[in-house]
Amino acid sequence: MTLSETDLTHLARAVELAREALDDGDEPYGSVLVDAHGSVLFEDRNRVKDGDQTRHPELEIARWAAGHLDPGTRAAATVYTSGEHCPMCAAAHAWVGLGRIVYAASSEQIAAWRAEWGVPAGPVAVLPVSVVAPGIPVDGPAATLEDEVRALLRRDALA
Repeated sequence: MTLSETDLTHLARAVELAREALDDGDEPYGSVLVDAHGSVLFEDRNRVKDGDQTRHPELEIARWAAGHLDPGTRAAATVYTSGEHCPMCAAAHAWVGLGRIVYAASSEQIAAWRAEWGVPAGPVAVLPVSVVAPGIPVDGPAATLEDEVRALLRRDALA
Protein backbone atom coordinates (compact mmCIF):
# COMPACT_ATOMS: atom_id res chain seq x y z
CA MET A 1 0.00 0.00 0.00
CA THR A 2 1.19 3.51 -0.75
CA LEU A 3 1.57 5.63 2.35
CA SER A 4 -0.76 8.63 2.50
CA GLU A 5 0.13 12.16 3.55
CA THR A 6 -1.60 11.42 6.87
CA ASP A 7 0.59 8.34 7.30
CA LEU A 8 3.72 10.36 6.57
CA THR A 9 2.70 13.09 9.02
CA HIS A 10 2.26 10.60 11.87
CA LEU A 11 5.46 8.78 10.90
CA ALA A 12 7.34 12.08 11.00
CA ARG A 13 6.11 12.57 14.58
CA ALA A 14 7.31 9.05 15.46
CA VAL A 15 10.75 9.93 14.07
CA GLU A 16 10.69 13.19 16.05
CA LEU A 17 10.02 11.15 19.20
CA ALA A 18 12.95 8.90 18.26
CA ARG A 19 15.16 11.99 18.06
CA GLU A 20 13.91 13.10 21.49
CA ALA A 21 14.81 9.69 22.89
CA LEU A 22 18.32 9.86 21.44
CA ASP A 23 18.83 13.42 22.69
CA ASP A 24 17.89 12.13 26.17
CA GLY A 25 20.49 9.36 25.99
CA ASP A 26 18.14 6.59 24.92
CA GLU A 27 17.87 4.43 21.84
CA PRO A 28 16.16 6.31 18.97
CA TYR A 29 12.69 4.84 18.62
CA GLY A 30 9.32 6.56 18.82
CA SER A 31 5.71 5.56 18.22
CA VAL A 32 2.29 7.18 17.93
CA LEU A 33 -1.17 5.60 18.39
CA VAL A 34 -3.86 7.15 16.18
CA ASP A 35 -7.57 6.37 16.20
CA ALA A 36 -9.73 5.69 13.14
CA HIS A 37 -10.53 9.41 12.85
CA GLY A 38 -6.87 10.51 12.80
CA SER A 39 -6.66 11.74 16.39
CA VAL A 40 -3.49 11.00 18.33
CA LEU A 41 -4.42 8.98 21.40
CA PHE A 42 -1.01 8.19 22.88
CA GLU A 43 2.64 8.56 21.97
CA ASP A 44 5.89 7.50 23.54
CA ARG A 45 9.58 7.00 22.91
CA ASN A 46 12.17 4.45 23.96
CA ARG A 47 13.01 4.47 27.67
CA VAL A 48 15.49 1.59 27.99
CA LYS A 49 18.53 3.59 29.16
CA ASP A 50 17.93 2.71 32.82
CA GLY A 51 18.29 -1.02 32.16
CA ASP A 52 14.75 -2.23 31.44
CA GLN A 53 15.06 -3.37 27.83
CA THR A 54 11.27 -3.88 27.59
CA ARG A 55 10.52 -0.14 27.74
CA HIS A 56 9.84 0.10 24.01
CA PRO A 57 7.23 2.67 22.91
CA GLU A 58 5.25 0.03 20.98
CA LEU A 59 4.88 -2.08 24.14
CA GLU A 60 3.84 1.00 26.13
CA ILE A 61 1.22 1.75 23.48
CA ALA A 62 -0.15 -1.80 23.74
CA ARG A 63 -0.34 -1.54 27.53
CA TRP A 64 -2.00 1.87 27.38
CA ALA A 65 -4.51 0.74 24.75
CA ALA A 66 -5.45 -2.37 26.74
CA GLY A 67 -6.28 -0.20 29.75
CA HIS A 68 -7.98 2.70 27.98
CA LEU A 69 -9.66 1.56 24.75
CA ASP A 70 -12.43 -0.87 23.96
CA PRO A 71 -11.66 -3.73 21.55
CA GLY A 72 -13.33 -2.05 18.56
CA THR A 73 -11.39 1.17 19.00
CA ARG A 74 -8.13 -0.78 19.37
CA ALA A 75 -8.80 -2.76 16.19
CA ALA A 76 -9.50 0.40 14.19
CA ALA A 77 -6.39 2.22 15.47
CA THR A 78 -3.03 2.55 13.73
CA VAL A 79 0.41 2.51 15.32
CA TYR A 80 3.01 4.63 13.56
CA THR A 81 6.58 3.85 14.50
CA SER A 82 10.07 4.91 13.52
CA GLY A 83 11.23 1.29 13.33
CA GLU A 84 9.25 -1.87 12.69
CA HIS A 85 8.13 -3.61 15.88
CA CYS A 86 10.48 -6.15 17.44
CA PRO A 87 8.95 -9.61 18.12
CA MET A 88 8.07 -8.67 21.73
CA CYS A 89 6.19 -5.57 20.62
CA ALA A 90 4.55 -7.27 17.63
CA ALA A 91 3.20 -9.98 19.94
CA ALA A 92 1.87 -7.42 22.43
CA HIS A 93 0.26 -5.49 19.57
CA ALA A 94 -1.51 -8.64 18.38
CA TRP A 95 -2.53 -9.83 21.85
CA VAL A 96 -4.22 -6.49 22.64
CA GLY A 97 -5.97 -6.44 19.28
CA LEU A 98 -4.49 -3.26 17.84
CA GLY A 99 -4.91 -2.60 14.12
CA ARG A 100 -2.53 -1.51 11.39
CA ILE A 101 1.19 -0.85 11.88
CA VAL A 102 3.05 1.68 9.72
CA TYR A 103 6.82 1.97 10.08
CA ALA A 104 9.50 4.28 8.69
CA ALA A 105 12.28 1.64 8.60
CA SER A 106 11.95 -2.13 8.61
CA SER A 107 13.55 -4.44 11.14
CA GLU A 108 15.55 -5.97 8.28
CA GLN A 109 16.92 -2.56 7.27
CA ILE A 110 17.79 -1.69 10.86
CA ALA A 111 19.57 -5.02 11.43
CA ALA A 112 21.58 -4.57 8.22
CA TRP A 113 22.58 -1.01 9.16
CA ARG A 114 23.63 -2.08 12.65
CA ALA A 115 25.70 -4.94 11.23
CA GLU A 116 27.34 -2.51 8.79
CA TRP A 117 28.37 -0.33 11.75
CA GLY A 118 29.75 -3.30 13.69
CA VAL A 119 26.98 -3.34 16.31
CA PRO A 120 26.49 -6.85 17.73
CA ALA A 121 23.10 -8.47 17.13
CA GLY A 122 20.64 -8.26 19.98
CA PRO A 123 19.46 -11.25 22.02
CA VAL A 124 16.17 -11.62 20.08
CA ALA A 125 15.83 -12.78 16.47
CA VAL A 126 15.01 -10.14 13.88
CA LEU A 127 11.58 -11.11 12.57
CA PRO A 128 9.12 -9.03 10.60
CA VAL A 129 5.75 -8.28 12.18
CA SER A 130 4.09 -10.39 9.48
CA VAL A 131 5.86 -13.50 10.84
CA VAL A 132 5.16 -12.81 14.53
CA ALA A 133 1.60 -11.53 14.09
CA PRO A 134 0.43 -12.55 10.62
CA GLY A 135 -3.04 -11.06 10.99
CA ILE A 136 -1.84 -7.48 11.47
CA PRO A 137 -1.90 -5.19 8.41
CA VAL A 138 1.59 -3.69 8.04
CA ASP A 139 2.88 -0.92 5.77
CA GLY A 140 6.37 0.47 5.33
CA PRO A 141 9.09 1.39 4.98
CA ALA A 142 8.69 5.08 4.21
CA ALA A 143 11.40 5.96 1.70
CA THR A 144 11.17 9.66 2.57
CA LEU A 145 12.12 8.98 6.21
CA GLU A 146 14.64 6.13 5.88
CA ASP A 147 17.70 8.38 5.70
CA GLU A 148 16.64 10.28 8.80
CA VAL A 149 16.00 7.10 10.78
CA ARG A 150 19.31 5.65 9.59
CA ALA A 151 21.15 8.80 10.71
CA LEU A 152 19.60 8.63 14.19
CA LEU A 153 20.46 4.95 14.56
CA ARG A 154 24.00 5.57 13.30
CA ARG A 155 24.48 8.40 15.79
CA ASP A 156 23.35 6.03 18.55
CA ALA A 157 25.55 3.16 17.33
CA LEU A 158 28.68 5.29 17.13
CA ALA A 159 28.12 7.11 20.44
